Amino acid sequence: MRTERDSMGEMQVPDDARWGAQTQRAIDNFPERADRSGIRFVHALGMVKAEAARANAALGILDGPLAEAVAAAADEVAGGAHDGQFRVGGGRFTTGLFQSGSGTSMNMNANEVIANRAAEILGAPQGERAVHPNDHVNAGQSSNDVVPTAIHIAAALGITADLLPALDRLAASLEAKADEFDGVVKSGRTHLMDATPVRLGQEFGGYAAQIRKGAARVDAALDGLCELALGGTAVGTGINAPEGFAAAVIEGIARRTGLPFREADDHFEAQGGKDAAVAASGALKALAGGMFKVANDLRWLASGPATGIGEIRLPALQPGSSIMPGKVNPVIPEAVLQAAAQVFGNDAAVTWGGANGTLELNVMMPLIARNLLESIGLLAVSADLLAERCVDGITADEARAADLVGRNVIIVTALAPRIGYDRAAEVAKRAAAEGRPVREVALEMGVLPADELDAALDLRGMTEGGIP
Repeated sequence: MRTERDSMGEMQVPDDARWGAQTQRAIDNFPERADRSGIRFVHALGMVKAEAARANAALGILDGPLAEAVAAAADEVAGGAHDGQFRVGGGRFTTGLFQSGSGTSMNMNANEVIANRAAEILGAPQGERAVHPNDHVNAGQSSNDVVPTAIHIAAALGITADLLPALDRLAASLEAKADEFDGVVKSGRTHLMDATPVRLGQEFGGYAAQIRKGAARVDAALDGLCELALGGTAVGTGINAPEGFAAAVIEGIARRTGLPFREADDHFEAQGGKDAAVAASGALKALAGGMFKVANDLRWLASGPATGIGEIRLPALQPGSSIMPGKVNPVIPEAVLQAAAQVFGNDAAVTWGGANGTLELNVMMPLIARNLLESIGLLAVSADLLAERCVDGITADEARAADLVGRNVIIVTALAPRIGYDRAAEVAKRAAAEGRPVREVALEMGVLPADELDAALDLRGMTEGGIP
């Protein structure tokens, strides 16, 4: 490592790096976090193939040693041992995404990788089809039921393993700040204009609740994702799938994931439509909207600091300008805003993909997979980033908050029940025009005795509801 410097101080940079301190700060602030959502699709395919081999052995469709080899190879795929072998729509779906709408290419990629690895396990040469990708690995299945099954499994795992824990972490961080800031009375704002007082803790409590409610909506969408299309094979009739096959496979998947997967109650709906995926994407979009609001509010509240609102301070993570010395920007909230915008676009694609169920098959499944799983990954990483690199380090500028609320003429609202709206408006207009405190003007105008004014204009009391 070597020492580099920028306007914020020293940074350690790898010796072989051509970049300097400011780039290193960005690398630290926006790490290449492992987004597992995309590759989970491949791992889900491996689960399906492994449990299918075991079910086929139990049903007498495959010989024991052959089935064991297929299951072992498929388990390796499910565990990530062969991620590099998936070149068609695998990983983050950057290669070969737009393919057959059924995802047949992705399914066959899995079948062939597993067949050749199973042959290797059995001591046979690869390529000679000692284990057949269609007859053995794909027995009892079709791309048309396997691919939607894998989409649902991957999405459900991404939500439960990555997204919901990240949202819980973000909500807890906001709740901690709500407690910390409960005593900070400040101006409320509606339409970006002054409104009656609130407590900073109340604002942060609202943010936490918005994240909790967004998480609950996503969690509710899991029920639809836990219904699997497996068992419908080509067109929903279940041709070439032995009786009990799908139930046995899905039971195995549920057991190994701990999620309540079940067979679709109508296979024509499960393969011709993708409404559960669309509903899940809609919940993700709603969550993204909530995260956008929270992140955007944070940058507004921290704006300035000299000429903006400046009631909170965000952690200073990196210089904010290549031309303006000393400028520090709200980089983490801005990253969250962009992630949310991408989720909005992904939802539009998933919605349109879901609408393209044509007769017995939806023909945009790779598109749905790519966008749904990316949204899950983006929101999980964004929630972690917002909590760890922003919310945890926020501090309140109590003096600034007190100064602004002290100059807010809209506190006259508390007088309206006692002196009437029109008389209160006169007080407000005069206080604003003369740049004087509301209490001083109201006392001079004789609208109420001093003790009643003090009771009515108690700022903390205004944040607690009722008539002051």
